[in-house]
Amino acid sequence: DICAPSWKHDAASPDLRQGLDLQDVSALILEKTQVMRETLSGVLRTLGVRDLRATSDPSYAFELLSAQPADIIFSDWSPGLNGIEFLNRVRRHPETPTPFIPVIMVTANTDPRHIITARDNGITEYVAKPFTARRIYDRVWEVIERQRKFVRNATFFGPDRRRRIKPVKSSERRITVH
Repeated sequence: DICAPSWKHDAASPDLRQGLDLQDVSALILEKTQVMRETLSGVLRTLGVRDLRATSDPSYAFELLSAQPADIIFSDWSPGLNGIEFLNRVRRHPETPTPFIPVIMVTANTDPRHIITARDNGITEYVAKPFTARRIYDRVWEVIERQRKFVRNATFFGPDRRRRIKPVKSSERRITVH
């Protein structure tokens, strides 16, 4: 199931943010700089991810994703690497194999307007650079343990931007897909 990868966690753990088993998770990293690709790859390996593919080229990243879908994408957004354009291609391109894939944007673009732009284009989670291994782990935990339904309307396709604990009882204006 494209929306629910087979990620596991240790339910007996007193801290629910501990114990994720990430060894079967495949990750695609789109990052402009080699140093940051290596840093993020190292963090993910430390967290247990074994299947990693990384590139600085958005077109090649889409080719990699099309050839062998990943469970999660980490994407940069910086001058010279348009992570929003890549995100739109992943979410909306007719040949995308995984429009529901979680995409975590890892970027130094931390101005509120950038965060809103990323959210409004269907980003799943957002991590500001510089980051810690714990911050990456927490965002992966959010993606796994708090999966959000996807919403599609005339101007948006992506995870529901609202984080709800209780279901909404009023009628929805959006169509929810899963």
